[in-house]
Amino acid sequence: MDLDVLSTPGHLISLAARGFTRLSEARLKPLGFGVGHLPVLVALRDGQASTQRDLARFAKIEQPPMAQMLARMERDGLIERRPDPADGRSSRIMLTAQAEKQLPGAITALLKGNGEVLQGFSDDEVAQLIDMLSRLIANLDRIAGADTSAKASINDVG
Repeated sequence: MDLDVLSTPGHLISLAARGFTRLSEARLKPLGFGVGHLPVLVALRDGQASTQRDLARFAKIEQPPMAQMLARMERDGLIERRPDPADGRSSRIMLTAQAEKQLPGAITALLKGNGEVLQGFSDDEVAQLIDMLSRLIANLDRIAGADTSAKASINDVG
């Protein structure tokens, strides 16, 4: 049986992700945020990360794109860098008062968009979707980690 490649979970999830991104960008842009900013802003707000390296790890992106995003966020007045009191060579990243003030509105806009997109889904279906997507992401992370370890082993041998 030939499976239609356009009906595979990977393709459909990709389409959904692009749709969510377009919707979110349209709602966040007037508030001064981009979709990529949200993991960083939430991590900083919640104290889950405060260095560029930790933010990159938290947001699951490489260091160079994180550095570029942080530079833009600093330019736009969303974050500021302060010297790390424990390590003079590094800096801590903090939310500005402006970002703290605007973040609740951004989160509200995103939650409203999620609610609209999930219209017609029961609470149980939403919970099931979240559970399945979380497990899918964990599998992707595990596979990506295994692939990275295998490549590192090959490079060490060669």
